Amino acid sequence: MATSASNRGTLNRRPGRFAATHSEHEEPAAARPTRYHREIARSILTRNQSPDLHFDTSLNPYRGCEHGCIYCFARPNHAYVDLSPGQDFESEIFCKDNAAEVLRDTLRKPGYQCRPLVIGTATDPYQPVERERRLTREILQVLSECRHPFSLITKSALVLRDLDLIGPMAREGRASVAVSVTTLDNRLKGQLEPRASGGRERLRTVRELARAGVPVTVLVAPLIPFINDHEMEDIVEQVAAAGARSAGYVILRLPHELGGLWQEWLETHYPDRAGKVMATVRELHGGAVYDSAWHHRHRGQGPWAQLLSRRFRTACQRAGLAPREAFTLDTGAFRPPGLAGQLHLWDG
Repeated sequence: MATSASNRGTLNRRPGRFAATHSEHEEPAAARPTRYHREIARSILTRNQSPDLHFDTSLNPYRGCEHGCIYCFARPNHAYVDLSPGQDFESEIFCKDNAAEVLRDTLRKPGYQCRPLVIGTATDPYQPVERERRLTREILQVLSECRHPFSLITKSALVLRDLDLIGPMAREGRASVAVSVTTLDNRLKGQLEPRASGGRERLRTVRELARAGVPVTVLVAPLIPFINDHEMEDIVEQVAAAGARSAGYVILRLPHELGGLWQEWLETHYPDRAGKVMATVRELHGGAVYDSAWHHRHRGQGPWAQLLSRRFRTACQRAGLAPREAFTLDTGAFRPPGLAGQLHLWDG
């Protein structure tokens, strides 16, 4: 497996590192090489123990993400394979090509207990490489065949490609989608998330999913004081109009190497307010750049955290949105892969 790259373990500063793209659609930056590495997964499901999260089992078909979101909390994971959380995270993408096969083997084990599975908790399952690799689609095919409930988390309009699988499962109470909407300002989107779908595309995604009968929650994430928090009420209002059923938010969190990378970005794009932003981030995290304590890391603490919570709650009430929730998904119809072809016998 090829893993070589320059400046391993550092925050790479290649020319154009923070160059923005202003397209509404995902587009790779010009002359920016991206390499894909085939990864053979031995296991595919990750168990969650955190009380902050709405799920206990997750799956990620990719490591690294071409979207290039500067705030992504998964960036430090690239250091574990001797690559940088900066440029390498965006351009050295690991594809778990046998993900569907390993998932099928896992689901047929005698002791397997069916619980709703969340896809895309670390990196986006619909990042650009999914167009060709189709790993997420293969996973959804396995889950659909087995009637296994799932939720997806994405910020990409590419999820609409798989409505033929997601829609029927959702109408049977076995699927939901969470769409991340960070900003509706395409200039800011280009700075924060250079190769992700634009804000209007995400509203269209919410609308099309809702029309197909898919329960949609929207994540206003991350909320960043003095960068995008002024958009909170507008985003909530517009996603509600598009058909979202619930909404949630997460404040900016900067674990490990991400703190330095974020501050470099901030000084590049917003030097006039960088000090004010970081002072507020530290206030939210008890005086540190990041607080990993359960119950604090997603919402923060102190007056700023209370203010954001009140604003968000009020905005959701006005828009008729429920607080973010884990939609109750049906696990009772699950059949192991070995029985998938015999489902009609179980139904009758």
